Formats: sequence, structure tokens, C-alpha cells
Amino acid sequence: MTSGHLLVIDDDKRLLQLLKQYLTKADFIVTVAEDTQQAGELFNLFVFDVIIMDVMMPKQNGVEYTQLLREKGVKTPILMLTAMGDVDSRITGLEAGADDYLSKPFDPKELLLRIKNLLKHCENVKDSFTFGSFTYTKSTGILTNQEHPIALTGSEQQLLNILVSAPNIILTREELAKKMQTDSVRTIDVQINRLRRKIETDPKHPVWIQAIRGKGYKLVRL
Repeated sequence: MTSGHLLVIDDDKRLLQLLKQYLTKADFIVTVAEDTQQAGELFNLFVFDVIIMDVMMPKQNGVEYTQLLREKGVKTPILMLTAMGDVDSRITGLEAGADDYLSKPFDPKELLLRIKNLLKHCENVKDSFTFGSFTYTKSTGILTNQEHPIALTGSEQQLLNILVSAPNIILTREELAKKMQTDSVRTIDVQINRLRRKIETDPKHPVWIQAIRGKGYKLVRL
């Protein structure tokens, strides 16, 4: 099961790729943006669990963007990265709404630990996932439709756990098979079809669990 979806915003392309490689190996889904404008476009497509953002960026810096996100009501945890390690800079970032601060250069292991701590602090908020009239609680494996429970098998719970952790993201059949610890991608197709029959009005024309031709599946969160 994926550990969560991270958004990394930094104008240093090399650092972006290094962080994406490292955090992906740590079982996170990682989306990157080179500036806040690109990040804003990504917010319209995805739901993120943690935002990792550089302070010093062109056009709009990380402190300004953090303040803007908080004013819009975005509650996603924000971890700020900066080459400025002085106390005043940290206070400015925290006052803008950042949850944590890490000075460059940093050990990737420390970054990973801080991300996990942020996720742990907000795990109760992230435990329930809503799409349409459905609510799924990951810790209990309970799916409801307008408060009416829908029975799920253990495999269906496992599959839904993976899908809700990466809303609106295409996951290949191979990725799903690996996360479900099965060698057969055909098993994934079978489980997807079974789950569709329980949540789709018309399983042949699914709204929530969509197949993307030649790529894989995604859970849609409108």
C-alpha cells in the first residue's frame, strides 16, 4: 500500500528528480512542480497528503504561497525547505502556516522522518475518504453509501486502500499487482470488476473506478 501522495515544489530541477527517486523508493507517490503556478494547476487534479516546498523560488516564494494556501483553507501539511537556516526565517515560514522546516543541505533520511511525522499527526483526518455519496474508512475497511454499509472482502478492502491513497492518479496493473502482492495482473482485473459491481450504478460504464486504455486504473475524486 502506498504511504501517501507528496507534492514537491522547487525550482531546482536536479533536486526535484533526486527527491522524487528517493521518496518513490520509500513507497510514496511523488508529483513535482518547478514553481507555484504549476503547483496550483496540480491542485486541481490531485489530492496531496504532504507538500514539500522550497522557500526561495522565482515569481512567488514559498512563504507567500504557503500563506495563500492557508488563506484558501488548504490544510495539507507543509514542510518548507530553505538554504536560510536562521531563526527569523524559520519563524516567518511557520507564521505563514508551515508545519515544519528543514534547512538545506539536509539528509534525505531526516526529510523522510519529518514527512512520516507529519502524516502521523494528521492520520485521523486522512483516515476517511469521500467520493460521491461514498465514504471509505481505511483503518476499519468500512465502505458506506449515504451511511448504508457495503460489504467488502479482504481483497476488495486492500484494493480500495490503494486506490483511495492515490485519487485521480493512474496506477498500472503491474503497480497494483505488486502492492497487492500478487504475480497476476489478471487478478487485479477480477478484483476491479468485483469492486465496480458494488459501487458503480452501471459497472460497464464506471464513474468512480475508471480504466485508462493502455495505462491502468484510477479512482476518480470529483
